[in-house]
Amino acid sequence: MKMRKLGSQGLLVSEMGLGCMGMDHGYGKPVDRQAMITLIHKAIELGCNLFDTAPIYGFDNEELLGNALKDHRENVVIATKFGVLDMELVDGQPVPVLDSSPASIREQLDGSLQRLQTDYIDLFYQHRVDPKVEPEVVAQIMKALIAEGKIKYWGISNAPADYIRRAHAVCPVSAIEDQYSMMWRKPEQDLFPMCDELGIGFMAYSPLGNGFLSGKVAQNTEYQEGDFRGQMGRFKPEVMAQNQALLDLIAEIAERKNATSAQVVLAWELAQKPYIVPIPGTTKLHRLEENFKGAEIELSAEELADLNTALSKLDINETFF
Repeated sequence: MKMRKLGSQGLLVSEMGLGCMGMDHGYGKPVDRQAMITLIHKAIELGCNLFDTAPIYGFDNEELLGNALKDHRENVVIATKFGVLDMELVDGQPVPVLDSSPASIREQLDGSLQRLQTDYIDLFYQHRVDPKVEPEVVAQIMKALIAEGKIKYWGISNAPADYIRRAHAVCPVSAIEDQYSMMWRKPEQDLFPMCDELGIGFMAYSPLGNGFLSGKVAQNTEYQEGDFRGQMGRFKPEVMAQNQALLDLIAEIAERKNATSAQVVLAWELAQKPYIVPIPGTTKLHRLEENFKGAEIELSAEELADLNTALSKLDINETFF
């Protein structure tokens, strides 16, 4: 797999990473540990060096990654996060419990280092903006942690452009992590221009629209307990019906390229900007291999132009929750 540069501070990663959240969180029950270690090792074999996790996915997720990568530590890039301590229900809806105070960040980092069985984090993301803490304060503690060797690079997830700019002015941000896909193109409006200007990388989660863009999910799909897709707006039958034209377009191109829909979607995303690194998640070996082969699909300039023109004409319902 080819390499891409995240930011201008020297961080090199494989052009696709592996999002590990679904192994423990969001898509049903946690998956067998040994099977996931086998999958992570297969990802390394296929050329992936970037692995994304977070404490809020369950401490087991960081521990799983630590166990899987302990014998490969110097050859991989571990991305984990801080700032979200827990989730609580407010009016029946899950709301993150936030804390990005300097003392809490240090405590959270120490916990992650222990669970990941390492003495440094390659890429340390602020998971959500804490309205009680100014971005300059967060950036200052990141600068200190980099100087101490406890983290190598830092990033910001799910934050507005003005917040990122203020933080970057204090301690350069290497990467932004946010949702981006054919059905969620909002980063093109404000985040990509900023990345172009400031030299910041972009790690894209849910590049397959939580599986919707793979074409493998039907309107009558039943989700197991704990799979949040059962509550997501984009998987409501009426929304899926409206977005069927998008799936049809992708399938048509995939047939021409002798590829799968998922591979076309990921190839399209890689072609949008040289600093975009998708991190599709999976718990299945054959899907892992399928996804990573998307990096081998080359869309010509004409194909990309035609695809983007067609996308712009579709009435895509971007409902998320």
